[in-house]
Amino acid sequence: MAKTINIKKGLDIHLKGTPSDTVIQDTTTDLFAIVPDDFPGYTWKTAVKPGDHVKIGSPLLQAKEYADIKLVSPVEGEVMEIKRGERRKIEFVSVKKSGEQCSETFAAGNDRASIVTALQQSGLFACLRQRPFDILPMQGVTPRDIFVTGFDSAPLAVPMLSDEVRKYLVKGLKCLSLLTDGDVYLSVPYDSDFDTDAAVVYNVKGPHPAGNVGVQIANIAPVNKGETVWTLDAVTCARIGRFMQTGKPDFSTDVALTGPDMKNPHIVSTYFGAKLSTLLEGEVMDKEENVRIISGNVLTGTRCSLENGFLRFPYRQITAIDEGDKADEFMGWASLSPSKYSVKHTFPAFLKGLSKPFSFDARIKGGHRAMIMSGEYDKVFPFDIYPEFLIKAILAKNIEKMEERGIYEVAPEDFALPEFVDTSKLELQKIVREGLDYLRKETM
Repeated sequence: MAKTINIKKGLDIHLKGTPSDTVIQDTTTDLFAIVPDDFPGYTWKTAVKPGDHVKIGSPLLQAKEYADIKLVSPVEGEVMEIKRGERRKIEFVSVKKSGEQCSETFAAGNDRASIVTALQQSGLFACLRQRPFDILPMQGVTPRDIFVTGFDSAPLAVPMLSDEVRKYLVKGLKCLSLLTDGDVYLSVPYDSDFDTDAAVVYNVKGPHPAGNVGVQIANIAPVNKGETVWTLDAVTCARIGRFMQTGKPDFSTDVALTGPDMKNPHIVSTYFGAKLSTLLEGEVMDKEENVRIISGNVLTGTRCSLENGFLRFPYRQITAIDEGDKADEFMGWASLSPSKYSVKHTFPAFLKGLSKPFSFDARIKGGHRAMIMSGEYDKVFPFDIYPEFLIKAILAKNIEKMEERGIYEVAPEDFALPEFVDTSKLELQKIVREGLDYLRKETM
């Protein structure tokens, strides 16, 4: 029988632009790309050149440290461009879809070594993450446990446990159980009817970030120094289950088009790395205000160019909101408009409650200032950690204090809500990412 976790700290941000259940097949996008920055932990080098023909699952990039770990093509077609930036850093590799969409075939046995090798070569290994450090799993490390999150509580996120996911999820959980000497944990929404003997199931209720796998780990079996766990979502787990059954990787994905600046928020069925200009053609509102396109949700997503951007990992959501650079409000920050959102009851909107949908823009609404030790992070941070002291230790690059204050348990996404409510306007997710990279560099 499933156990229950009740998350009390957090904040549900109600944003306009909830998508309908309508799923539309993307038939126009023909350019797809893989961005190496979405897969931290390894240095990537190209395995193809422009003009090469690739199938679904053919390697586009491989890790310099371990050649078996691949980033693969999500579609069959021709390699169009290997885009490089400063110091010849690879920014993306793009493929133009063509042909019958044939896939490479991989063979995986029933032992850990052969399964890991098959996942690495098929590109599915790159969809896993390791804690500590929030990177791709390191080669040769057996995880203590594996955690699968079965829902996303971020703003405008859609349910994960669709009929297609449920079809292969148990198969994926059984496969994951062969990769660890410990347990496989699956967290599902409190009102879910999903249960299985293939994993230890937890029903989770509470506000965002209840769906973050880091919160679930902290409430089930926290990560200590010297321990390693792997994390993934239920969609990826089902994708692994399907791969184990067919031997062919599938990189199709349902993407929610969300946000107040989407004309008709709905779900689109496409492939990893779809070109945004084609995918969003006719979907974004035409208005004088500039629009910010975010691949992901408003808290943790990646800002992308509509003309030159691609759908980024984890490939499940695109959000469109006003940029806010042309906003002209009477009295500015001092306005008492009831349409202003306020967590701290600064504006009268709280009298009506914060459950009604708001139309946010991308403005910070304030300048950077010294950190205020007010405890405001703690109200939305459901960890047994003092977040302000951890941030100070990271800024000071004090490894001993970082370890004492729980850096091994967290990832940048866990600080998205503290960043949202932060009076000091600090880029907390960036600070945590830099702290994790520094700690890994100095200790490994």
